[in-house]
Amino acid sequence: MNNYSILIIDDEDTQRNILSGYLKKKGFRIFSASSGEEGIGIVKNNPVDIILSDYKMPGKTGLGVLEEVKQINPEISFVILTAFGTVENAVKAMQLGAYDYISKPVDLTELDLLIDRIIETRNLRSEIKLLKEQLKEKYNITSIISNSPMMEEVLSVAVRSAESKATILISGESGTGKEVLAKAIHNIGSRKEKPFIAVNIPALPESLLESELFGHEKGAFTGAEKLKKGRFELADKGTIFLDEIGDVPPNIQVKLLRVLQEQTIERLGGTEIINIDVRIIAATHQDLNRKIQEGLFREDLFYRLNIVNINIPPLRQRREDILPMVELFVDNYAKENNRGKVEISKEAVDVLLKYNYPGNVRELENIIERAVVLCRNNIITLNDIPDSVKGFKKEDAIQDTIPGSLTGQVEMLEKKLIYDALSKANGNQSQAAKMLGLTERNIRYKINKYGIKK
Repeated sequence: MNNYSILIIDDEDTQRNILSGYLKKKGFRIFSASSGEEGIGIVKNNPVDIILSDYKMPGKTGLGVLEEVKQINPEISFVILTAFGTVENAVKAMQLGAYDYISKPVDLTELDLLIDRIIETRNLRSEIKLLKEQLKEKYNITSIISNSPMMEEVLSVAVRSAESKATILISGESGTGKEVLAKAIHNIGSRKEKPFIAVNIPALPESLLESELFGHEKGAFTGAEKLKKGRFELADKGTIFLDEIGDVPPNIQVKLLRVLQEQTIERLGGTEIINIDVRIIAATHQDLNRKIQEGLFREDLFYRLNIVNINIPPLRQRREDILPMVELFVDNYAKENNRGKVEISKEAVDVLLKYNYPGNVRELENIIERAVVLCRNNIITLNDIPDSVKGFKKEDAIQDTIPGSLTGQVEMLEKKLIYDALSKANGNQSQAAKMLGLTERNIRYKINKYGIKK
């Protein structure tokens, strides 16, 4: 924690000294100021990560400090310290960009939890920023949109696992971008200069799958006129991506398990054991647990593949990403088709934001490519959007947006209840908590967990 610096602004000497002493013992670098003006001076001349500021102070109030700090450095996490009964002021501050508020006198346990959450959020942002920077040279990161909290978590897991050799299982519906993510993981890891070999398992006839994966010796079967290296050999020192791993037949599953356990292969028709060094990333849109129960997929192979699991949510569950994707695809296909600058009408954007995208990102990209090609005067209008999209009724597919598991459905309902309570309370978390029978601390935790806009 020594890397983080905290500025405490409070005109009450006792409160300021208690917090300063406590947080110093926790290992933080501490700055303190007895007025808003003094605090602003510290921000201008020192690196500050977190500010704890009293709301009511002589001269510049906490709200005034917040507004000026956001002009100086919007990345600083700002927390309002507010006396009981002035929560409305704190809510106003949060609407202007404060991270959260905490009531005075400060509960130190609650303060610890809040600071831990701030640090976790900042670390996540740093990881995502690092991932995007690392991908700029070798990969078009703009193809991975991560405005939504769900996709930020996906990219966070990706960047943390990229340098390891651990197998990764990417799950998600068709069209969510599983291969795009697999390439991204490869291109920021230590194997980035080595091959990335993608295998679309359903596209290969079962009779040829073993030969394609492991290779064959000359004369191994009719038509095998010369030695052929398989995809695993070609991926040596690099990464192999096994798309739709759930479609691998049982006899090949046994051989894949051996590759994972021993990092060796045998070519079809041969006896030589060949050592390989391959990082395996697999993907599936199927429920492998169900296939295990049905006896169609080996449980031991599943556990070997599922060391790191990354689930890419469907596009309908991360609607924050739709508009940035629309803008990206419009620009890309305008350039590809020499159309110059292409605009999109407000009405067209509206229907695109409401649609449910059963085909996910791939479907959205196809819709935009078609629209760019067909639009007149370089403006995409409703006439350029497919009838199936324009005629979609959001209420007809509400159930499709709810995750299938019981836990997912409970979380979706809980999120809706909290959102509704906050709306009725005009953003007042204290009142919303009372409506729901929760503590203020509990509702703040859930707001952060579900990414509910304050």
